[in-house]
Order: sequence, then structure tokens, then C-alpha cells
Amino acid sequence: MGFVESGAALQVAPTAEVNMPIPASKRNYKHESALEKKRSGAHEARMERQRARRALDKKGVDRTGKDVAHVKALAKGGSNSDGYYLESPKKNRSYARDSNHKPKNTYAKPKK
Repeated sequence: MGFVESGAALQVAPTAEVNMPIPASKRNYKHESALEKKRSGAHEARMERQRARRALDKKGVDRTGKDVAHVKALAKGGSNSDGYYLESPKKNRSYARDSNHKPKNTYAKPKK
């Protein structure tokens, strides 16, 4: 940081190092794996997702920039046998949640 004289007082002049991005820390893959093993059904759901992706790749479907969405969400007890399809990542992501982990009401009724 540099100092700039302004009248009687010294002021701190911002420099390039103030706006530097914070370096990302390295991921702890062992810790992530241990956390996933603690969650019940997480490994099986990940394998279902992987099988769906590989099945589409085997059929020769170009899924560039798309997500494999399930007709019945795996988190809600669905499986590949319920059906899956390609969908844009924006549509396949979860809803915004409130502090109670419930989906926010994005289509609120207008006030009278």
C-alpha cells in the first residue's frame, strides 16, 4: 500500500494487491469421500446418475452442455427405470430455498 499526502493528513492509497483474488484452497478428496459415505444412499444415487450418462453415451446421444434429468428425482426415490432425459442445466438444478429448506415461492399471488 502507498501513502498519499493530502493536506496535513496522510491517506492510504489502494493498490493492485488489495483487489487480488483469494487463492482457492486444495480440495480434500479423502474428506469428501468420507462425508459421502456417511450419507445414506449417496453412493447408490451417484452410480444411478453415472449409469444413465453412460447409457446415453452408448446410444451415441450428444449430451454436450446438458444434464441427465430423471423423471422421478433420485433424491425422491426415483431410478433409471422410471426414465431419464436430457435437460438444460438451468432447468435441472434445484429451486432456491428459504431458511427452512423449503422451495421459495417464486410465483407468489399478487396482493389485492
